Formats: sequence, C-alpha cells, structure tokens
Amino acid sequence: MPEKPEVITVSKSLETRILGKTIQSCQVYWDNCIVGDTKQFEKEIADQTIEAITTRGKWLVLFLSQDALLIHLRMEGKFFFRSHEIPRNKHEHVLFTFTDGIDMRFHDVRKFGKLILLPKNEVFQLSPLNELGYEYNDPNLTVAYLLDKFKHKSIPIKSVLLDQRIIAGIGNIYDDEILFASHISPLQKEKKITAEEAANIIENTKKVLSKAIEMGGTTIKSFESSEGVHGLFQNELSIHGRKDQACPICGTKIMNTKIGGRGTYYCPHCQK
Repeated sequence: MPEKPEVITVSKSLETRILGKTIQSCQVYWDNCIVGDTKQFEKEIADQTIEAITTRGKWLVLFLSQDALLIHLRMEGKFFFRSHEIPRNKHEHVLFTFTDGIDMRFHDVRKFGKLILLPKNEVFQLSPLNELGYEYNDPNLTVAYLLDKFKHKSIPIKSVLLDQRIIAGIGNIYDDEILFASHISPLQKEKKITAEEAANIIENTKKVLSKAIEMGGTTIKSFESSEGVHGLFQNELSIHGRKDQACPICGTKIMNTKIGGRGTYYCPHCQK
C-alpha cells in the first residue's frame, strides 16, 4: 500500500498533468470506490477546475472550483492518461474526462481505492482528514505528544506507528525502517517507550520519509505512483523485505515475524 512518500510522488506527478484543467464529465464504473451517491458525485464534479493538489496522511487532496476530491489509492490504485476515444480497460473504474479530450482514469485491480467529494472550505475539519494525527514534519510532533499517546497502551510499537491517528502517513515498509534506524524492537510495548526512544522515532521518521520522498517513494510488488513513474527507495531499504540477509550494521541474520497481522522485519541484535 502506498505510504506518505508514494502519495507525495503521485501528487507531484499529477501536478504536471492536470493543474488548471477542467473536468468536462465523469463516469463511474465501480460504485464501491465512491463514498456517497455515485450519480451525485458524477454530477457535482463536472465543470469543476483543478486548482491545487496536496496530501494529508495517505490521502491525495485535489482542490477544485467548489469542492475537494479526496483519493485513497489503497493497495494498487494508480492513474492512467488516455484519449477519451480509447476503449476503457476493465480495471479503469473512474474516468475523468477533461475539456481537452484527455481522460484521467483511476485504475485499481484490487478495487480497494476510495474517492470522496467534500466541500473544500471544510475538508480538513471533516472525516476522514480530521481523524488523522500529525504529519511527519509537523512541528507539533514532539516527544511530549508521543509519550502522551503511548502512556496507556500495551500493544507493540510496530502496531502503534501504523495508527494514522498518531502519525499520519506511515505504513508497514517505513515502520520497519524507522524502528531499525531507532534501534527499537518492533515488539516493545508502547507504554515502555522512553523519552529518548520517542525522540529517535521522531528524528528517524523525518529522515526516512524525507529520503524516500526525495527518491520518489518505494516501488514494491505492483505499485506505481502513476503510469511510467517508479520509485527508487527500495534500493535504500535497510531491513524491510530482507529476511535471512545480514544486518547492514552488525551482520546478524534479519528476522521476519508477524505483528498485528503485518509482516515485520528486524535485527534481533540491534533491536533488542
């Protein structure tokens, strides 16, 4: 699933293709990807111009003339651009046709992606964006904030960092990388995290995500940020996906386990 760096990469890619364009019409071919009434969505988004694009957590936020379009790519969502005359692929579930005759097609093999149309002046005060925690680079992401969030829970820190209500945008890949860089076991209980460890989590969250953003995200399995756009950060991964390989710090064999149902990679020596 795309995480913050991948979503930012998608945002930057879309900026070069669709800013200033006007949506002439919209056709939805898979109702479940729309949150709300499909016909109303198609009607309300027509004739709106794309004015700006940003991100919040793992959500893309497209500011239109009247509304904001939120898009969550989930497992395999991506965008393809085609002439409107080209027949639709069966996995292209939403077609936005611009006034220049080009389609932006939301392609999602797994059908998990979600699109929501909300009033743009209220979008950050409404669900789902108002439920998210701080961004990785928000100055309010402090040691005191994390310790307050951690103090009453006894679940593994691995699972906690996946909670979008605490830090928005971290997923399974970067979770492993952040904990490895912080020398913290993914099995350590949340309420036992020290102030020093919380500071390390904040510092390495910024470092890991910033580096991944710089490199266009991580291309894992079938994920692409958009057609022809591939991230390179997979070449920089220290721990994730490297089961039975040598730890880059101490040479110990990297272990793989399941925590909260998520595949987890760690070094048993560096992350005691």
